[in-house]
Amino acid sequence: MRAHECYHCRQWIDEGEAHNCWTTTEAALTEELPEDLRDAWERLRETAESFGEQRIYASHSSIMFSRKSCYFFVRPKRSFLEVFFFLGRALKVPQVRRIVKSSRVKFAHELRITHRDEVEPPITEWLQEAYTLPDVLAAKANGMEKSGRQRAKGTGRNARGRGQRAQSTKRRRRR
Repeated sequence: MRAHECYHCRQWIDEGEAHNCWTTTEAALTEELPEDLRDAWERLRETAESFGEQRIYASHSSIMFSRKSCYFFVRPKRSFLEVFFFLGRALKVPQVRRIVKSSRVKFAHELRITHRDEVEPPITEWLQEAYTLPDVLAAKANGMEKSGRQRAKGTGRNARGRGQRAQSTKRRRRR
């Protein structure tokens, strides 16, 4: 193929040069950041690492932080870090620029970070909450399964009442 500009990453590719813009590295995404943003990025990464075991990797133009699924990601821009994190509730606070319902139980929140000093509470608390959200959702799902089994067996607190109402309805129909 002759020399051209990649329409995905806008990088110039010389004739015969191999190119795959879908695979990138964390260093490549952060190498051209100004010093203030690089400091903010390093603090953000250190904060996330302190939460516990997880996978941190670059994917196209984002740096992803995930356990079983992604709980937040960062898109480095020229003048800010665009941070998206996922919570089980919608935050209505000035720091959050946009909220998108990303699934039945999760909301994606967008922040912009421009300086290292912004990576502190409440932002770090929201990221911690996002990190623990899968555990909370799993616990709720287990609780729902148990209560569903109780209802199916007829051992829930209103099981007797439902049975009595059903019998009285049958009696009325017979008359």
